[in-house]
Amino acid sequence: MANAKNQTVGRMSPRQKMINLMYIVLTAMLALNVSSDVLSGFRQVQQGLSRTNRTLTSRSQMMFDQIQAFYNKYPKQGRQWLDLGTQVRTQTDSLYNYIESLKLDIVRQCDGPEGDVNNIVAEDNLDAAAQVMLPPTGKKGAQLRARIEQYRAFVLGLLDNPDAQKNVEEALSTAKVKTAHGEKLWEESLFEGMPSIAAVTLLSKLQNDVRFAEGVALGSMISNLDTGELRVNQFEAFVVPESKMVMRGSKYSAEIVMAAIDTTARPRVFVNGSQIHGSHYEVSTGSTGKFDFSGFIEVTARDGSVTKREFKSSYTVIDPLATVSATMMNVFYAGIDNPVSIAVAGVPQQSIQATMTNGTLTKTDKGWVARSSAIGSECAITVTAEIDGQRTNVGTTSFRVRKLPDPMPFITYTDGNGQRAIYKGGKPFSKGTLLAAKGLDAAIDDDLLKIDFRVVSFEMVLFDQMGNAMSEKSAGSSFSPRQKEAMKQMKHGKRFYISRVKATGPDGVTRDIAPMEVIVN
Repeated sequence: MANAKNQTVGRMSPRQKMINLMYIVLTAMLALNVSSDVLSGFRQVQQGLSRTNRTLTSRSQMMFDQIQAFYNKYPKQGRQWLDLGTQVRTQTDSLYNYIESLKLDIVRQCDGPEGDVNNIVAEDNLDAAAQVMLPPTGKKGAQLRARIEQYRAFVLGLLDNPDAQKNVEEALSTAKVKTAHGEKLWEESLFEGMPSIAAVTLLSKLQNDVRFAEGVALGSMISNLDTGELRVNQFEAFVVPESKMVMRGSKYSAEIVMAAIDTTARPRVFVNGSQIHGSHYEVSTGSTGKFDFSGFIEVTARDGSVTKREFKSSYTVIDPLATVSATMMNVFYAGIDNPVSIAVAGVPQQSIQATMTNGTLTKTDKGWVARSSAIGSECAITVTAEIDGQRTNVGTTSFRVRKLPDPMPFITYTDGNGQRAIYKGGKPFSKGTLLAAKGLDAAIDDDLLKIDFRVVSFEMVLFDQMGNAMSEKSAGSSFSPRQKEAMKQMKHGKRFYISRVKATGPDGVTRDIAPMEVIVN
């Protein structure tokens, strides 16, 4: 049989032999070619990671500013935290900038000295990353691994929370990677035979992990600022009134307390020479004007010593005035109903009327509702009341009109107790719970606003075993069958990104909102 095949090959014409050879060469070239769709997916992920890195950098700066503010107020107690926070920022910035320099080295290797990380020409170059990062032509991959391990050990030394330590360990893992042919070094799994755009994207993702670890470290410091005896460095007496302005005929109420009080040693409070019961001071008001009072607090320490602090304060009694306040916030948001409370002391609600400029003001069973679309303008609410049979203007209050802020995306699921819960990304999430989730939701929920948005569409970007990025579109706000299937195939510790999220709010505006990272547990 083999002899027959050899005779067939031997009878081929030179032209047929040439055609067969060209087919073999073409097949090899196609095997080496990287799909333009894959390159485009990496480009999209790279852009999303760049935006996320900027957000994480700003967040870390805000957290460091909190530590700085604590130091400014309490220099003695805050010095150690400021020094430690500065070390974290310095080491993080050093590693982050080093990774940025590696990205530039790879781009210049494939595009030349004028190469630009933000505009890579030879995106499908399979040699540049290995030439820079792997032996024999480069050793920067091993250097990067060593620096990450050193930084990881530094951050872990600052954490005492096991969950936080586990998250940092997973984010900055440099363990060997198992393959069908054995084990690969961490750097080999990232840069061996990897297109230049993919290598740059993976380095951006590593920068993301470094900023994440920085945020965990700074957050741990902030949570410890109020522990121990940091703020208990002096005793001061305070008068905390419910209001310094009260209406004639009502009562003035105030709490008189000492900071850093030991709950086992109750303080004794004296006002105008007489001891009061507990710390609550209350007096009736019968006339208008300003009224002063003073006294002292004394508390007995465990060693028997007595600490005494004096105080003085005042309150003002005035005639009735109108009060207007936004129950959700101190501004109005355009395109939605803003609940407003309008009241005049001593006047029943049926005797109160109100009007509004640049919008509409409607009275409901639960109060008032203001609605405006004049973004950037002011709305003035004027209140009139019937007092002693006459209609009197009792006040005008202005509110600024602002556009609704962007919502945050999240995945709604049912927890082990059967209660509704949400996952906002950035930490491990049970694969079974993920598969049971319907899709993506979005809302503003910052303790001031609680507003639901409708997700119109989103994309899921994930990586296969070869490090190639794949993008799957949603079915509206729900996970598509292809997205669900991709989740099923994901192993423990893998992650994907939800990006290009579009959501529509009650104001009718459709907007692009921030992406989120999902870590499959």
